[in-house]
Amino acid sequence: MKYDFDKVYDRKSTFSSKWNVEEVFGRDDVLPLWVADMDFRVPEPVMVAIRERMEHPIFGYTAVSPGFYDSVIQRLDAKFGWKIEKEWIVITPGVMPAVNAAVLALTQPGDRVVLQSPVYPPFWTAITHNKRELAVNPLRLSGNRYEIDFEDFRAKFERDGARAFILCSPHNPGGRVWTREELMAMGETVIGAGGVVISDEIHCELIMKGYSHIPFASLSEEFAMNSVTCFSPSKTFNIPGFHVSVAIIPNQQLRERFNEARGRLMGAPGIFGLIAAEAAFKHGDDWLGQVLEYIEANVDYAVEFLTKHVPEIKPMRPEATYLIWLDCRGLGLEQEELRRFFIEEARVGLNDGATFGPEGTGFMRLNVGCPRAILEEALARIEKAVKARRGR
Repeated sequence: MKYDFDKVYDRKSTFSSKWNVEEVFGRDDVLPLWVADMDFRVPEPVMVAIRERMEHPIFGYTAVSPGFYDSVIQRLDAKFGWKIEKEWIVITPGVMPAVNAAVLALTQPGDRVVLQSPVYPPFWTAITHNKRELAVNPLRLSGNRYEIDFEDFRAKFERDGARAFILCSPHNPGGRVWTREELMAMGETVIGAGGVVISDEIHCELIMKGYSHIPFASLSEEFAMNSVTCFSPSKTFNIPGFHVSVAIIPNQQLRERFNEARGRLMGAPGIFGLIAAEAAFKHGDDWLGQVLEYIEANVDYAVEFLTKHVPEIKPMRPEATYLIWLDCRGLGLEQEELRRFFIEEARVGLNDGATFGPEGTGFMRLNVGCPRAILEEALARIEKAVKARRGR
């Protein structure tokens, strides 16, 4: 089936969080290119599976079908050559609930937990709200990409006694796909110090050409036995509203501790989340291939446009995701001024870089998972606003 990703849908009428711009940005004329939610229809097999289930008029409590587990097992094997067992799979209603459960289950109050800034904002609160201590390993901006400061990373565990590491793989917001060598070095450091790795791999199938995602736990049995991998179809197939994900935990002892924390924190996904996920994993590859081509073309367009027309803003070309990290320091604005500039002058809603950590100051995050016409209009607004500021 050929999908039309140029089609613009009315999402305001569905109470879309992304398009709730007046509440989020304080005005109704803002184009929203912020939260990681694509403006594309879902794969047709997902729609078919939901329609078929809706033909049955009863929606009571549901058990998880064998087909769901099979779809997860087959997906990870087919995409990454990672062979897992059914018993390792714990179903959760989202990756962040799973990350929070892992922090609670695998560390103690006061333990240091490492993250790499700038990084997805909820990671910070998963540590602090659970009474753990932040241990920040700032990423280094080398040219136009992030690299890991391994000397500081090792010190966090070997000198400072950190007990866990929240890995964002692929990285959000920088779009890095970590290499085998980088993953090995991080894993050996953490596990060598007696720590555990909590790996958020929600963007693992949104990979640009020329790059390959490697699940952390697939690298060795030792890595698998000292980690929790959080995985979901929500970003890949644009179904975050279904609230379904899985945690892969090969170590039975860690799994039992995780399940205890899970039981205190969350319930199960709904019927349609499980159905949508299974259909997407089993039958969504045609759609995924097409959407990746469209996203990569949007990335190319945005990077080329900004480089040519708005040199004050330097886009970091992502190796994965549909998110572009924008270095806006060339505009010479303080962070609050920068935030207001995009909302009030450009009328484009982006993610505030400072929410990703101190290293995000001077940056903003742009979501290109939208029809080209919306992206073109947003970039034109940014160009016009920057030109006006230049004139002043």
